Amino acid sequence: MNRNDVTEKIITVKVSKGIQWADVAKKVGLSKEWTTAACLGQMTLDDKQAKVIGKIFGLTAEEQKWLQVVPYKGSLPTPVPTDPLIYRWYEVVSVYGTTIKELIHEEFGDGIMSAIDFSMDIQRQADPKGDRVNVVLSGKFLPYKTY
Repeated sequence: MNRNDVTEKIITVKVSKGIQWADVAKKVGLSKEWTTAACLGQMTLDDKQAKVIGKIFGLTAEEQKWLQVVPYKGSLPTPVPTDPLIYRWYEVVSVYGTTIKELIHEEFGDGIMSAIDFSMDIQRQADPKGDRVNVVLSGKFLPYKTY
């Protein structure tokens, strides 16, 4: 057994029971974005969170322990994503990455946006031309230090 096995079990139970990530997040007490990432194997849960997830998805004590192991982050199976939705994100970064970098540096100086001290919010935005996906990424700015 490993973390990937637990992730697969979570996904299988989610599909078979029609569970929604927002409902899981509500029970865990965290955002749907973070909770989903955790259930998909990208975040580490504490004991209390793992027990809640375990109850929802029928996980054994051993499987709950795997939820508490620091995961190998980055879940894409190929360097260039092949899933169409994930590829669009790759495309956004390919097209707008230098613009994002330039504007962040202009506003904040030399540094990076943290993906550790970070939050994300995904919402549906009604639009007469077709609903839109509204994604807000918020990361702490971390300036490079001189030494």
